[in-house]
Amino acid sequence: MPISTLTFQTNALAQMEALETALSRSQTELSTGKKLLSAADNPAAMAQVNELNAQLSAAQQHVSNGNAVNSRLQLEQNALSSATTALQSARDLAIQANNSDLSAADRQNIVAQLQQLQQSLLATANSRDAGGSYLFGGTASGAPPFVTGGTAVSYRGNDQVNQVQVGPDHSVSVGDAGSAVFMNLKAGNGTFTTAAGAANTGSASIDTGSVTNPAAWVPDTYTISFSSPGQYQVTDSAGTVVAGGAYVDGQALGFAGVQVTLSGAPAAGDQFTVAPAGSASVFSTIAGLITTLSSPALSNAQIATQVGGAIRQMDTALDHLGTVQAGVGGRLNAISASAASAQTQQTNITTAVSQLRDVDYAAAVTRLSSQELALQAAQESYASIAKLSLFNYLS
Repeated sequence: MPISTLTFQTNALAQMEALETALSRSQTELSTGKKLLSAADNPAAMAQVNELNAQLSAAQQHVSNGNAVNSRLQLEQNALSSATTALQSARDLAIQANNSDLSAADRQNIVAQLQQLQQSLLATANSRDAGGSYLFGGTASGAPPFVTGGTAVSYRGNDQVNQVQVGPDHSVSVGDAGSAVFMNLKAGNGTFTTAAGAANTGSASIDTGSVTNPAAWVPDTYTISFSSPGQYQVTDSAGTVVAGGAYVDGQALGFAGVQVTLSGAPAAGDQFTVAPAGSASVFSTIAGLITTLSSPALSNAQIATQVGGAIRQMDTALDHLGTVQAGVGGRLNAISASAASAQTQQTNITTAVSQLRDVDYAAAVTRLSSQELALQAAQESYASIAKLSLFNYLS
């Protein structure tokens, strides 16, 4: 059956309209660079793109968090290094001061230097980050965490530390509370402290001692008494004798799972104590050393005992600062690893999104060219047949 002119024209126009629509679509894709323009184009693909973009945003936030924490932890590392340097200088001065040949003026010169180091440590402990928050105040970072009252330094911050997520399953602390860094350190050797009696008249001093058998250590206050220069007796807080014997200069005395060494010549009636370790701060250690060196009534033996204890306490503090620094370094390494992982994740996500959403320019240009040729051919064919139909009609 012959196709009517009207039917032909209708079909031809519909074909050209479809070709024009496809051509317009290709032009839009090339101009925008995207083949997925709306959810209507491919609902499943658009849902995937949205999910991937959410993952990309989270990865970018993790990197941003890591950069912020990294900067703060770098400042903390610098502060800890400064504190370590100041404390090491104080220790060097303590060793210098532990010399019976020093004059009172010499010791006062050391005291002046220790006071400056104390102020330097205080300033370091009150360091701020780039935003003005105090590094060592815990979550109470809006006011100076360390304040002075007389010769004492107290902590006004708190013990909480914020956690920031730097990876899908990884959070890090943004800092360390000042109480844990500078204040709550074990005194003495960490288990017990030693001290010389204030009324001692001999030249004997006592070291900080050590634990030889932790299982046998019974925390208590023990008194080492000399009834004569050559005989000693150790009693507990109840007055029970736990050890005793002949005193030998420089020979360790053992009892209750610990040992201490006395050096020098004790006098009859001299006493030394061994007590469970409490807590101390880097500030109280230096303050105690300043007090010792500023006390003219103390004997050389008493000074030696107290300075020796301060040196041991500063060794403990230096070890602790090293441990804190190592922890900060570990967090910095973790942030770096998380950033590298996030970078890889971002690259993978970006590639996946591009495959779903972005146009293939080479293919799109080829398609556009084909569509232009097809449209041109359709238009020419329509025009040619339309002219022929008109000619036949006029004839």
